[in-house]
Amino acid sequence: MELKVDGVIFDEIDFKIVLETQGGIPIVSNPFEAIALKIGISEVELVSRLQTLKDVGFIRKMAGTPNHYKIGYTANAMTVWDIPDDKVNSVGEVFKSAGFISHCYIRPRSLPVWPYNLFAMVHGKNREEVSQKVDHLKKLIASKFESVELIYSSQILKKTGIRIKGNKNV
Repeated sequence: MELKVDGVIFDEIDFKIVLETQGGIPIVSNPFEAIALKIGISEVELVSRLQTLKDVGFIRKMAGTPNHYKIGYTANAMTVWDIPDDKVNSVGEVFKSAGFISHCYIRPRSLPVWPYNLFAMVHGKNREEVSQKVDHLKKLIASKFESVELIYSSQILKKTGIRIKGNKNV
């Protein structure tokens, strides 16, 4: 399997790298060495390929992901905003820079029932903290939205990103 994007070829080794890292990096003294050994390449080649995959956008980032419930962030609300279509991208950029939104999406409205087009997940240790953060967002985008609703989580059903199966044709 080969895929070419921006002049970079995504090959069989890159596919193996994605498969080995998509579920997380092993917690060992030298995780890149362990991954490289499993794939059958050098650690230097692995790190170089990971950088290339990031540079061309095949992967966004590699980072630790805390379990927010275990560290006390138990009030989690998907905030849904009615933002004028000509302002939704700029508001999304403001939200991205706020520093406390874990994910943010533009989605189509479903009028007349669902007027919301911007979704942003806000976490807090309690509902009061989440409300304060939403109030802060309102001030940052004053006069650029019609309404906002908070939909609090009650249970985690899935907490992973997309996973590519071992079958390259999937």
